[in-house]
Amino acid sequence: MRVGTLASIVLLAIPSVATAAPPRVGLVVSGESLGGLTLGATGAQVRAAWGSRHGLCRDCRVRTWYFNFRPFEPQGAGVSFRRGRAVALFTVWSPADWRTDRGLGVGDPAARIAGIYGPLLRVNCGTYSGFTLRRGKTRTTFYVVDEQVWGFGLSLLTEPTCR
Repeated sequence: MRVGTLASIVLLAIPSVATAAPPRVGLVVSGESLGGLTLGATGAQVRAAWGSRHGLCRDCRVRTWYFNFRPFEPQGAGVSFRRGRAVALFTVWSPADWRTDRGLGVGDPAARIAGIYGPLLRVNCGTYSGFTLRRGKTRTTFYVVDEQVWGFGLSLLTEPTCR
């Protein structure tokens, strides 16, 4: 099953993680913010917003932190840094109660994406897809598994769509 494969990939990427504090009810503002953070945030700003307990991705090309709602469970959020600044913010797994400022939520049918945002480029990420919306130098990504909204991402255009 594709969801199981995605779960395995995410769990391998997340080391032992203590409690953390990304927002349980998260808001994504396309091209602007995810979970109360903006691109360019420093590590100190991320810790102030989401707490200091996070896992560090050992296999990522850039410094990436994972914040989980509960230890050893995959739901939460992540941030990738280059030169000490956030270049990508994203949900991890499929955290319930996250939505966009235009009402698209985790668990919604993928068809709602086009209904709300218009036709978007679909990027195949293997076991999941990312529908991308460009705004200036940013990309908002709506992640989809089995034709259902699975999560969200906000990144600079120079960063990969697939996480």
